[in-house]
Amino acid sequence: MQLKIMPKKKCLSAGRVPLILFLCQMISALEVPLDLVQPPTITQQSPKDYIIDPRENIVIQCEAKGKPPPSFSWTRNGTHFDIDKDPLVTMKPGSGTLIINIMSEGKAETYEGVYQCTARNERGAAISNNIVIRPSRSPLWTKEKLEPMILRNGQPLVLPCRPPIGLPPPIIFWMDNSFQRLPQSERVSQGLNGDLYFSNVLPEDTREDYICYARFNHTQTIQQKQPISVKVISVDELNDTIAANLSDTEFYGAKSSRERPPTFLTPEGNASNKEELRGNVLSLECIAEGLPTPIIYWIKEDGILPINRTFYRNFKKTLQIIHVSEADSGNYQCIAKNALGAIHHTISVTVKAAPYWIMAPQNLVLSPGEDGTLICRANGNPKPRISWLTNGVPIEIAPDDPSRKIDGDTIIFSNVQERSSAVYQCNASNEYGYLLANAFVNVLAEPPRILTSANTLYQVIANRPALLDCAFFGSPLPTIEWFKGAKGSALHEDIYVLHENGTLEIPVAQKDSTGTYTCVARNKLGMAKNEVHLEIKDPTRIIKQPEYAIVQRGSTVSFECKVKHDQTLVPTVMWLKDNGELPSDERFTFEKEQLVVADVSDDDGGTYTCVANTTLDSVSASAVLSVVDVPNPPFDLELTNQLDKSVQLSWTPGNDNNSPITKFIIEYEDAMHQAGLWHYQAEVSGTQTTAQLKLSPYVNYSFRVMAVNGIGRSLPSQASEQYLTKAAEPDTNPTAVEGLGSEPDNLVITWKPLNGFESNGPGLQYKVSWRQKDGDDEWTSVFVANVSKYIVSGTPTFVPYLIKVQALNDAGFAPEPAVVMGHSGEDLPMVAPGNVRVNVVNSTLAEVHWDPVPLKSIRGHLQGYRIYYWKAQNSSKRNRRHIEKKILTFQGSKTHGMLPGLEPFSHYTLNVRVVNGKGEGPASPDKVFNTPEGVPSAPSSLKIVNPTLDSLTLEWDPPSHPNGILTEYTLKYQPINSTHELGPLVDLKIPANKTRWTLKNLNVSTRYKFYFYAQTSAGSGSQITEEAVTTVDEAMASRQVDIATQGWFIGLMCAVALLILILLIVCFIRRNKGGKYPVKEKEDAHADPEIQPMKEDDGTFGEYRLFSFVSSASF
Repeated sequence: MQLKIMPKKKCLSAGRVPLILFLCQMISALEVPLDLVQPPTITQQSPKDYIIDPRENIVIQCEAKGKPPPSFSWTRNGTHFDIDKDPLVTMKPGSGTLIINIMSEGKAETYEGVYQCTARNERGAAISNNIVIRPSRSPLWTKEKLEPMILRNGQPLVLPCRPPIGLPPPIIFWMDNSFQRLPQSERVSQGLNGDLYFSNVLPEDTREDYICYARFNHTQTIQQKQPISVKVISVDELNDTIAANLSDTEFYGAKSSRERPPTFLTPEGNASNKEELRGNVLSLECIAEGLPTPIIYWIKEDGILPINRTFYRNFKKTLQIIHVSEADSGNYQCIAKNALGAIHHTISVTVKAAPYWIMAPQNLVLSPGEDGTLICRANGNPKPRISWLTNGVPIEIAPDDPSRKIDGDTIIFSNVQERSSAVYQCNASNEYGYLLANAFVNVLAEPPRILTSANTLYQVIANRPALLDCAFFGSPLPTIEWFKGAKGSALHEDIYVLHENGTLEIPVAQKDSTGTYTCVARNKLGMAKNEVHLEIKDPTRIIKQPEYAIVQRGSTVSFECKVKHDQTLVPTVMWLKDNGELPSDERFTFEKEQLVVADVSDDDGGTYTCVANTTLDSVSASAVLSVVDVPNPPFDLELTNQLDKSVQLSWTPGNDNNSPITKFIIEYEDAMHQAGLWHYQAEVSGTQTTAQLKLSPYVNYSFRVMAVNGIGRSLPSQASEQYLTKAAEPDTNPTAVEGLGSEPDNLVITWKPLNGFESNGPGLQYKVSWRQKDGDDEWTSVFVANVSKYIVSGTPTFVPYLIKVQALNDAGFAPEPAVVMGHSGEDLPMVAPGNVRVNVVNSTLAEVHWDPVPLKSIRGHLQGYRIYYWKAQNSSKRNRRHIEKKILTFQGSKTHGMLPGLEPFSHYTLNVRVVNGKGEGPASPDKVFNTPEGVPSAPSSLKIVNPTLDSLTLEWDPPSHPNGILTEYTLKYQPINSTHELGPLVDLKIPANKTRWTLKNLNVSTRYKFYFYAQTSAGSGSQITEEAVTTVDEAMASRQVDIATQGWFIGLMCAVALLILILLIVCFIRRNKGGKYPVKEKEDAHADPEIQPMKEDDGTFGEYRLFSFVSSASF
């Protein structure tokens, strides 16, 4: 079947004639082509409440369209405004806009009033709103003398602004003489009326330049009130003269500066009323005074505050609800609270409403004989009154039209004719305003026309809706049919959607939807058709999307965005940051399919979006970049609950820089004792913003806080205010108390003194007490200043003492100190160890025993015993004066010890001494012992000389450490074949007095491996190995290699070198006598004068050449 648009029928209530409403609704939605006759339509007009700048010409807009073009006229204050009689007023050609030239002459006030424009042609008249013209005003402040205000610390204060009444109302703000805005807080804030409210005053509020400014935006002027002087004083500051001359009544207010519960500065009383219009912003205000400063809370009785429309301003003293509606009416309660009490105020809110549209009348286009309706429905509080006008005249006094019938907010038309054409106005008004709407009824008989351009090409992305336009007009309303293809195949409703404006919708366009579509419009007066064309394109897709990234400040990050698109479309790829353009920064680069951000900073964090655009579609993909770093420092440190030994510290965390804060570290500075040095105090969880800190007496504390997250530690916060704790007696005594003598007759008492932080008060001293441990003496005590040592003289040698050191200051003594034991000074031991015995364990180890000395003879702390031992020198070394002695110390009271590392077959001497803290005692008598023989070391060298066809001669040097008497040498050797396999081993014993041995009857051209070692009675020593070959060629080669080491060869080379040296000297002498070579002449001609005196260079050069020659010959 063919797809058609047919008029829909709608039934009215019983007793009314059924009317076809769809036609008029459709036609009202269509624009009448301007080439067709039609009543006027207002297209542009000035606002209802029009505030003008009195310094500029007045322009009152009124634009309209119609066929024939409309003419314009104006009324002013309800009567005809004849612009021809006022030379300052002109109307723009082809327009109804008035231009009143007041810049050359005249005043804006002359033209204040209510203006209305009428646009008229043969089909009717449309009217504008009533436009109220008022010039803006910015009057000056009246001159006034403002007396200085004197207040006691803590009193409330209201500084009045009371700006002059302007049009529109001015914007109020408070500044000082330097045009700097005055700081505001929970304690000091500006009210909605412009006054400046102080909940309580502080000494820092004293100033002479509290100035209220009024800014009139319309005229771009700022007016200034006279400065107000405020002085905040304490009663204690008043001297007797001022106290005698000022009474309480001369102060601003008379309340005490003591703490007090809140009371409201505004509004007054316990309840008030507030009325607001629908759609406006509802602003409710409560400002309270009190000490401490009250906090404001808001609630709505029997309801909750709208979440998305509620905002708090001015430190929660102002509650604002935007887009207010009737549902927001009710009772709102503000509560002011401080530590001493709470007070509340109830504001009853009523929301009224100026008229607003429910259904505004729409233009009607009807053909002769058709029916239609105009509906005008509005609402408001109170409910608005509806009135109708025809061509600007109340319908009650307008010419009668038999085709219309008025039914309240509806005009019903039946069997209209051409004379029924007119413009109707609907006015809905109540006490808060009015609405005015123009709607025409245009009776036409027109065949269909299609307004969409012929052969329009539509390109649509696959799987998306395709909308093919067929804008049309006709009267009566045409029916619309769509066909596809040249053969005119019909379009079915189950696949396509036909909209009332003629548009054909293909809900899901596919590739096979491509083709030519024909739109046909018909009514009883004719038919029109139009062809359009549809192409389906592949969608653009992002096949590789950017991914979420977490990077640290200063690093580089990249986002990838790979796009696939239809081949006939050209995509453009762009990157956005937080839905805006990328920063203009060379750190941002776009490489192929990647966005690269180098040297990432904190500001680079955000959402990065890749947008791929074609002419038909746009796709995007986003990724979040989180730039992490150490937290920002905490701020706003505050000390509260200040007690003698504790205080509460609170702070506000800084930005965590996208890495959650895990903990806070608190440090303190003692400005009295260690200024500039910060110490660890405590740490708390990252969720806390307060900490209860334990304090020590007599410390001038400042605190700072550092935040820690997964990246690291923040910079320290600004230091808190200082807090000096009261002095008290010390809590602790000195530590590390010791008693040691530096001389045999004294006792040196030392301790680690208390630091300034531990002193707890001024006048730090120490009470030093001592007595002998084993006697019945009383304690001897002295008081010393803040030092760390005291010396007791005249003590017996090395006697135990009991010692204690107690701290005290001006506030009293520390707790009783602990008693420690010390000793007076030591002296050298008096007795040597006796009965020294040596047991030789083996050739390198001996064990020494001795008897301990009596404890009393040690005269000090026993450190141990020390053995001195040395090896007797042989006859060749006896003439040396120095004998190398070795020392071994055995800690504590040991009476035996081992001497390792001795040399075998040696003669040793030793003695033993006792050691205390002062030094060594006398030595015991020398004890002599001998070590037995040991195995020797390896022979010092082994060489193979004079190889022949069947013999080899071995030469060697004896072991450097025989460690006894050598008994013999052992030589083992075996042949090695070409595959490096070893033959049978031959074992040969050689007398100990030999250093050379010849092996005969060896195999010809054979390599041998030799193993050689020495022996004593203790056993065999380490071996030395060597290899040699009996081959003649190898022997000759070995001889050639060794020739350079022979004495005769060295002598020969020295003779040759001497001969060459003589020849060079002769050549040098002859050259000097026989003239210069050409090259030499050139060198002399260009010689550097600074270098010429150095004659020795020739000789040095010659020696170097000679040396080179000799080296070459030798090599």
